[in-house]
Amino acid sequence: MRVLVTGASQGIGAAVAERFAAEGAEVHLVARGAVALAAVVERITARGGRAVAHVADLADERRVLALAEEVGPVDVLVNNAGVGRWLFLDDTAPDELRGMTALPYSSYALLTSLLLPAMRERGSGRLVFLNSPASRIAIPGATGYTAARWAVRGLVAALRQDLRGTGVGVTEVVPGAVRSNYFDNNPGSAERIPRVVSRLVPTLTPERVAAEVVKAVARGRSEVVFPWQIKLFDLVGRVIPGAVAYLAWRTGVHR
Repeated sequence: MRVLVTGASQGIGAAVAERFAAEGAEVHLVARGAVALAAVVERITARGGRAVAHVADLADERRVLALAEEVGPVDVLVNNAGVGRWLFLDDTAPDELRGMTALPYSSYALLTSLLLPAMRERGSGRLVFLNSPASRIAIPGATGYTAARWAVRGLVAALRQDLRGTGVGVTEVVPGAVRSNYFDNNPGSAERIPRVVSRLVPTLTPERVAAEVVKAVARGRSEVVFPWQIKLFDLVGRVIPGAVAYLAWRTGVHR
């Protein structure tokens, strides 16, 4: 099995790549940081796994086109890369707004569109999308980030319709907050998690998320939302969305 994982130099992406490699897959890792990426590849190969590094900025459309040619057909695509500080829309610089739209939404859509034809042709494959609870709970003071994550949710829903009956599966994985460098790299964002979430939902490890991703692919699951507290917010939000929206606003950041 050939697996491509984006955002694979650290955190969830690195853990997912290592987990797939431990299961015997040939993994292709994509990220901007060559040194960090090489370290992940070294860990995998030291354990007898097969891994190839591809240094690429997925916000660069030309590099994404070249990457698809470079990697070739895969059995599983794990769209994981994402950036973006949690800011009010009018506090977000245009360049930063474009960046958080490019990663994740535009890069997910473009890379998927390039690797999908080979999956369609052979009638098998799985597209995996890592998403945020912000795609279920609109978070005050994180406008661009939240909107990009809802766009990913829409992309997933549309692909499920497009690919029904083709043999190509679509999986969305939505974990709660994960212990990684994300909040270190995006200062001020952690403080904007609504208290109703931060106080009730435990922090996950990247390894726990990786285990859920690999299990979801093995079982052909279409959606995984965890831990149970996030799943509960999701279910309640589908039935009485106004209540969840109010709680997020009431316990979130205000100007």
